[in-house]
Amino acid sequence: MTSPVFEEFDPASDCDCPGCVHWRRVGPPTLPGRFGGHPAARGALVVAAAASAALGAGGPAVALTASHAPHRPGDPTDGEPDTPQGTKAPLHGPAGKPVEPGTPGKAPTTTRTEIINRAKTWVAAQVPYSMDSYWSDGYRQDCSGYVSMAWALQSNEWTGSLDQFGVKIKKDDLQPGDILLFHNPDNPEKGSHVVIFGGWTDYTHTYYTAYEQTPPHTRRLATPYAYWSNSDKYVPYRYKGLAPDAAGAEAAKVTTKEAYPGATYFGPGADNKYVTLLGRMLVGRGAQSYYTRGPGSRWSDADRLATQAFQRAQGWTGANADGLPGPGTWELLATGKGKDIPGAGTSGTTGTAPPAAAGTDGTPGKTGTAASPTSPASHGVPGYPGRNLFRPGADNPYVTQLGKQLVKKGYGRYYTTGPGSSWGDSDRRAVEAFQRDQGWRGGAADGYPGPETWRRLFA
Repeated sequence: MTSPVFEEFDPASDCDCPGCVHWRRVGPPTLPGRFGGHPAARGALVVAAAASAALGAGGPAVALTASHAPHRPGDPTDGEPDTPQGTKAPLHGPAGKPVEPGTPGKAPTTTRTEIINRAKTWVAAQVPYSMDSYWSDGYRQDCSGYVSMAWALQSNEWTGSLDQFGVKIKKDDLQPGDILLFHNPDNPEKGSHVVIFGGWTDYTHTYYTAYEQTPPHTRRLATPYAYWSNSDKYVPYRYKGLAPDAAGAEAAKVTTKEAYPGATYFGPGADNKYVTLLGRMLVGRGAQSYYTRGPGSRWSDADRLATQAFQRAQGWTGANADGLPGPGTWELLATGKGKDIPGAGTSGTTGTAPPAAAGTDGTPGKTGTAASPTSPASHGVPGYPGRNLFRPGADNPYVTQLGKQLVKKGYGRYYTTGPGSSWGDSDRRAVEAFQRDQGWRGGAADGYPGPETWRRLFA
């Protein structure tokens, strides 16, 4: 079974594989991190940038390695989003003149995959924010023009009109391609803003991946729900012209007669058919938002996060919900029993867990207690537990261990209390400061500890 393209939260890291080390040493400092970290991600960048160019000729040239310091949302000094916007307008052609390519006000048919893929083209091209300029595809370079482009509307809309092209939905119904809209009718240039929902970053549904057009340029960023400011005023909308993806809007439940192959088939470095099968079963139980594409045969953070979400849906905690499938997890997935992942349009319970799997993953040694911060080597780095343990919503002993070491290294100024076991902005800022002091920039200094950050901190 194939599944449509959905978003996952996987920030670029300081990966120490030979390719990443090479490009950090000889390449432009912002290029590898800004577009995904691994050298392989640059291929996706070229494709996405080419796709943007293919939408129209004559657009302004953009330097992909712009040296802007990244906008830091959530800072108390930020205040309202600085996103003034233009009014409703037709699309603009290569000569900068208005054109009428279709019927204004019409909602053409499109799919979630197409919406997210169009959104990615502006992220790849780093389109500068402007309420007066138009990109080569004819859309105005502000937040509402960005959504108009992603939704493939026949005109440039604004925050006061985008709601006419959508229907209101609930937070729990949000899926990639939907939007979060705040229109301030009293002063549209004060706070009004709109972002594209790219998928939840974790099972808590407190952070999501936002695609947005905001100064200085288009970005994709993990964002607290509903936004950094005026959170209670953002309204979720779903595009009226939404059509099912080729693989179907809802993933069908997948079961299997394959027996549990053993723990060695899952985890970092695993690449086999059982990882693919696991991913397909998870998607059928509500894990679509964790996968950018696939699922595939190579184990990834998407597999771990999706597995953990399913385990937590069963009410498991601690080591029983570590994101690695044991025989209990496999049995529930393979038989279609247990509870689906909530918030994915499913009914919740689909059966009862067998006695052997109730409250446990069935793996010897798993007692349901939190893991001790004594971990085997990950990425060849002793003690590094993997980047999935350092995410919004994470709460584990490794966060405490990291924070204490940051304080020991002289980065305690970022903590007002703690450090503690719950991952917070203080941890992220302290990690980012440490990374920048290593001379790293872009995605290599994103505030999330990768293996090389861990190695240097604890050296």
